[in-house]
Amino acid sequence: MKNDENKVARGVYAAVLTPFSDRLEPDTLKFVEHCRWLLENGCDGLAPFGTTGEGASLSAGQKIELLKAAKDAGLPMDRMIVGAGSCALEDAVAVGRAATLYGCEGVLFLPPFYFKNPSDDGLFNYFSELIGRVADERFRIYLYHFPKMSAVPISAHLIERLLAAFPSTVVGLKDSSGDWSNTEMMLNKFPGFGVFSGSEEFLLDNLNAGGAGCISATTNVTAPLAQKVFQAWKASSGEIESLQNPLSETRLMLQALPMVPMLKALKALAVRDDNWLHISPPLDRLTYDMRQALDRMIPRLETLVAAASGLYGRVKKTDS
Repeated sequence: MKNDENKVARGVYAAVLTPFSDRLEPDTLKFVEHCRWLLENGCDGLAPFGTTGEGASLSAGQKIELLKAAKDAGLPMDRMIVGAGSCALEDAVAVGRAATLYGCEGVLFLPPFYFKNPSDDGLFNYFSELIGRVADERFRIYLYHFPKMSAVPISAHLIERLLAAFPSTVVGLKDSSGDWSNTEMMLNKFPGFGVFSGSEEFLLDNLNAGGAGCISATTNVTAPLAQKVFQAWKASSGEIESLQNPLSETRLMLQALPMVPMLKALKALAVRDDNWLHISPPLDRLTYDMRQALDRMIPRLETLVAAASGLYGRVKKTDS
């Protein structure tokens, strides 16, 4: 079944980092500032509280508090796809309901991931209960396929069942499998379904195949360059490959280090604020050797991204 394409978000989205205080409480002011910076520097939209946003380490109440801070600050809530995946159905319902009431574009859901090898029947029942309990016709679901982390894949059969039962609610999917053949299969099998790649390495391929764009961790860094690719694609520009190549190189370079602490270290360097280094256990900061490896990347990062962004011209190497 083909979805109404007007309901599907498109473009370059950042999987937003979550800043913490030294007490490991979400820092609402820094969160709002970072969201605003991303929207002003290449992002069509935001995806907070996913893997990059340490969403599994945040309570439902903390997520709702951050959403309220964003709304109160006047951020465009209709440009947010909010991570709300939880093993606890009522926590997923609470965040999904709040995101919908606040006017968010959609809600991104991992499948419940603690009990392994669930049947498609069990997963279908979970999403059916979720939709029934939120009970709001504005509710829009994006499925989150990240089997490396969740160990619970989203199968084509499950998508087919959900689209048949809830065609106006289940509108898209983020594919973080890293397997382009899987993304391509979904795009071919479900035309009009809003499939985002989880890496900007596949941004151009995704767009060319009818996909919605990318929702990526590293667009916290690469958003200005990724937006240039998106605009060149929309304009059918001949320079698009010359833009996609450095975008892919940047992504592949950055993903060689642990993603969340690496991105927080870059943010801390960029804005000269070590409070950005706080990370929720069991995740940990970069080791000394990793920090040195990151330092060695920065000159190349500046070369690749600086032409599209003013941010990394301010990054200085750490002395540690």
